[in-house]
Amino acid sequence: MDEYLNDFEENKESRPSSQIQWQKKRFAEPVKVRHPYPVSDNGGEDKETHMIMLNWLVNDEPLTPKDEITATILDHMLMGTSSSILRKTLMESGLGDAITGGGLMNELLQGVFSVGLKGVKPENVDKVEELIVDTLTKVAEEGFSDDAIAASMNTIEFDMREFNTGSFPKGLSLMLGTMREWIYDRDPTDALKFEEPLAELKERIASDGSAVFQEMVRDLLLNNMHRTSVEMYPSKTLEEEVLNDEKTRLSKIKESLDEDALQSIIDKTSELKALQASEDSVEDRSTIPSLELSDLKREVTEYPIAVTENEAKTGVTVVRHELGSTSGIVYADLAVDISELSIEDVPLLPLFTRLMKETGAGEYDSVALSRRIGTHTGGVSVSPLISGVNQKGAKEGTVTTGEHFVTKLLISGKATADKTDELFGIFDLILRDAKLDSQAKIIEMLREAKAMKESGVQGSGHATVNARIRSRYSVLGYIGEKMSGLSSLDTVKALLDQAENDFPSLLARLENIRTTIIASRSCRDGMILDLTGDASVFEKIESSVDTFLNQLPGDANGDKLQDFYSEPHPWAAQAKAEMAAEAPLIDEGFVVPTQVSYVGKGGRLYEEGEEVSGSTAVVSKFLGTGYMWDNVRVIGGAYGGFCQFQPRDGIFAFLSYRDPNLAGTIDVYDGASKALLQSAADLENDPDALATAIIGAIGDMDGALSPDQKGAVQFKRWLINESPEQ
Repeated sequence: MDEYLNDFEENKESRPSSQIQWQKKRFAEPVKVRHPYPVSDNGGEDKETHMIMLNWLVNDEPLTPKDEITATILDHMLMGTSSSILRKTLMESGLGDAITGGGLMNELLQGVFSVGLKGVKPENVDKVEELIVDTLTKVAEEGFSDDAIAASMNTIEFDMREFNTGSFPKGLSLMLGTMREWIYDRDPTDALKFEEPLAELKERIASDGSAVFQEMVRDLLLNNMHRTSVEMYPSKTLEEEVLNDEKTRLSKIKESLDEDALQSIIDKTSELKALQASEDSVEDRSTIPSLELSDLKREVTEYPIAVTENEAKTGVTVVRHELGSTSGIVYADLAVDISELSIEDVPLLPLFTRLMKETGAGEYDSVALSRRIGTHTGGVSVSPLISGVNQKGAKEGTVTTGEHFVTKLLISGKATADKTDELFGIFDLILRDAKLDSQAKIIEMLREAKAMKESGVQGSGHATVNARIRSRYSVLGYIGEKMSGLSSLDTVKALLDQAENDFPSLLARLENIRTTIIASRSCRDGMILDLTGDASVFEKIESSVDTFLNQLPGDANGDKLQDFYSEPHPWAAQAKAEMAAEAPLIDEGFVVPTQVSYVGKGGRLYEEGEEVSGSTAVVSKFLGTGYMWDNVRVIGGAYGGFCQFQPRDGIFAFLSYRDPNLAGTIDVYDGASKALLQSAADLENDPDALATAIIGAIGDMDGALSPDQKGAVQFKRWLINESPEQ
């Protein structure tokens, strides 16, 4: 590092102005603030709702390491899961549609705590504030139960010890973790030390139980008057008012300028555009540290995999990934086939999978189940897995027909080896006995889903656009868009109406999904247990695996599933028929109340059966980080401009993010082919730039992986019949 930093010296003069000063708690009583937010003029009754959020400045002096960990545990007990008391109370109140505010945020010098609801009727705004304060008061008076504390303590401690950063490099994550102390002139390593303060907290809990958390609720929240209540109310005229105000201000500024000043602005604008459009010189680029092509490993990394079909004559396939070390943790996935479901019920899967975990199961209510998961595991999740596969006999690297895919219900979790029985017990419990009959909880979930999808269109419109493009060309894209894209918003609205007015029929559909999955004659043949661990872990969990496999639903000698690698999936034909009727290849646009656009344009570049070269990954990366970055973001002013290409289906899409333009961005997309042809000619004389493009593409493929991700990568390669090279 000295090689790059030794040319820099300390600037003592700049230190005083760069120091962040502590803000003292100065409010004598809570402050209320009201602001409008824009809504479209054609909105319905649901558009007339408010948002309300309470915000506290938590501390105006440094917290001790023990207090910081205590605050983290407290935040988890208040807001960390759907059964946490503050989150649960707000959602079950019916006063709003979705939570806003993330609880404790302590990355900066001073922490803040924020919580509220969106989708609140005007007459309920004050009730939300009262409910938040009343709930915190109840916590301060009654405290938390021992099992609530144990669940949150185990969850946070598991996360700290595992330190799973996913594909993000651990070294970089450690460095960034130190920043929250380092940038404020404190010891950077303090942010990484948790053993001693955690032991202190455990000792305090052992002697005084919940008291330490009750004291913190009173000190940092209830008795803390430095609090704001921010209410956002809808305005159909706000956007027009803001635009008119901007025009008026700009007009006044222009009128105040003489001809020389105006010409100066024009000249500087022209100069800026020229700088934005100019290429960095070879000399400038050479000053940036970079890899060489010779630094790249040519071989594709493969991870261990051992597949046992019909293990111990249970009918279940077990896939194991034995790694060097997983720190005593087993990562487990139970994949259950769902191909016998009707395609009409596929849009219900997001709701069904959420119900499996969040409404309780068997003898456990939602709170008890959440606490059991938190106390004994590092987390459990449920999600649908729908993935295209390589057809038997088809040449690798060619565009598939899209008719061959696997569909699974994936129950995932992790635990230390000694808790594997608990982990598998939870898997079996939620698969068989999840409570699907809570009308109030289902209505709450659907309202929240509706609110999140509506706000998601405004905040992540590029994802919505991408899904719509792919749904026009691909069976899997069409199914995915129905489950989670813009079409799913209509589905959620219809399900909400059904839940409120005809709940028995909705319940029957949910119960039919479960029955179809676990009562199928081919249930066991469609089950896969995927395990990642080290040798010691596998030795310790062997008996737990045997017990779990034998107690799973289904018949070990039942029917065989169809071969999805040689026969089209049963959903494919109906999906294609629906696509022909409901997903025509036409341009479309959606109007939302936002001052920015999300612009997409795409289509199929390669037809079914065509071979796709690996060079397409380099071209796509080069286009996204070069031409798109320069023209859509730097010159066009969008927050992001990129492109995506999927070799499996041959579909390519241009996308922009928070874009002030529309027609201009489409012009940029249309100019990409000409720019690529010119770049191809230029790169013949600039091998360094070509090498950079190749290295960037390889970097996307060869990111650092955590142990669970290594197992997941190898499992997916096996599941979709893909070689490491592909």
